[in-house]
Amino acid sequence: MDENSKHKRFGKDLTEGSVPRHLLHLAVPMLLANLLGTSYSIVDAIWIGRFVGKEAIGAVAVSFPAIFIFIGVAAGATMATTVLVSQFYGARNQSMLSKTIGTSFALTLILGVFSTAGGILAVSRILTVLGTPETVFPLAESYLKITFLSLPVMFMHFLVSSVLRGMGDTKTPLYFMAVGVTLNAILDPLMIIGIGPFPKMGLDGAAWASLICPIIGLVLCVAYLWRKGGALTAGVKFFSIDANIAKLIARIGFPSMIQQTSISFGIAAVTSIVNSFGAAAIAAFGAGGRIDSVAFLPAQSIGLAVSTLSGQNIGAGRYDRIPTVFKWGVIMTSCITVSLAIMFLSIPEILMTPFTTDPEVIEIGKGYLRIAAPAISFFAIMFVSNGVINGAGHTLTTLIFTLIAVWGIRIPFAAILSRGSLGVKGVWVSYAVGFSFTMCVSLLWYRSGRWKKAVVRHKAADTA
Repeated sequence: MDENSKHKRFGKDLTEGSVPRHLLHLAVPMLLANLLGTSYSIVDAIWIGRFVGKEAIGAVAVSFPAIFIFIGVAAGATMATTVLVSQFYGARNQSMLSKTIGTSFALTLILGVFSTAGGILAVSRILTVLGTPETVFPLAESYLKITFLSLPVMFMHFLVSSVLRGMGDTKTPLYFMAVGVTLNAILDPLMIIGIGPFPKMGLDGAAWASLICPIIGLVLCVAYLWRKGGALTAGVKFFSIDANIAKLIARIGFPSMIQQTSISFGIAAVTSIVNSFGAAAIAAFGAGGRIDSVAFLPAQSIGLAVSTLSGQNIGAGRYDRIPTVFKWGVIMTSCITVSLAIMFLSIPEILMTPFTTDPEVIEIGKGYLRIAAPAISFFAIMFVSNGVINGAGHTLTTLIFTLIAVWGIRIPFAAILSRGSLGVKGVWVSYAVGFSFTMCVSLLWYRSGRWKKAVVRHKAADTA
């Protein structure tokens, strides 16, 4: 009784009550947090574009695939934590919950430190492989080296958010991210332009601001959780690795990590193709990608909410609630992404203008957004069906879908179509084709019911 009472003080039980209400409870704070992050990156891009120049926008665009590779590593590695935390929380297993958090903490910290070292050593090689133009190379190299210093902090942010999300709490990460983003928004222009005591650092200033502010946000968040965490911190040994939990994390997290990094490498491959079309195409790709990322956010947030909701209910043996989770996930994400697609089609020039005044960049960016518009509906539905599959722990399945879509369809199509009359527009078309494929196979797998096969064993599930 005491154990369950302690367990219930923190987080939210998602195994009973209204499914759409639970989805909104989880997804809205995640969406707001993502919007905060994206809003900052958009403002950051505007500062850089207006006060540093076209080459700086290109440097950020070229750097993004390399950064996204490590974001993929963090997101993939901590996906296992969300799955295990949500299922153990749903099964009311405090002991396994504590072991999962402690083991995840130690492994994530180790991974973050090694990623920083590897990233800094490989910067020049990464940019060379991406075919970075000479005018952009020095800016991108310096920007990436500073950014890679922040990887351990970024990894820990992902971990804390993953643990809380698994327990049904997506509001706490939002609050502390708001603190970090606000500080970043203040510090960013001061360090880029050189105001007051700050020297003018240009693009490097943006990178340093993005390193300093998340550290402050993470320290505040961890201090708060240590005092208020309840079940989150009860019995947790943060530098202790449980062998059995580590195996489960590897089994679930490794495919997810490979999936995320394969997407990142895919973006890198696409970027290298875009680089061949010159600085204007790179800048348009960077600005268009920032706008396009806004469309990802609702689908991604709802997909993660579906994953958490599915995980808790599977842990509790409530498989009967999963079809309702899927249905409401599709309804919510479709309504949002269709509205955004209409904006992409109707006012692409207006959306591009804040980033640049260069007519050539705007024209290329308009083409990007118009072709991206239908694709966002495909990936919106894909995020929901993948959310159920991942929530059940079958991350290897979604990995296979992604590998085929990215490396079997998207990259070959981008390479072939861009060499013909479509030019760089062929790259944009390849995105739509890849997402449509992934949506179809993900839906078929969900409908087959194969995701019901247990990955993590629970008494609640076994007796259901």
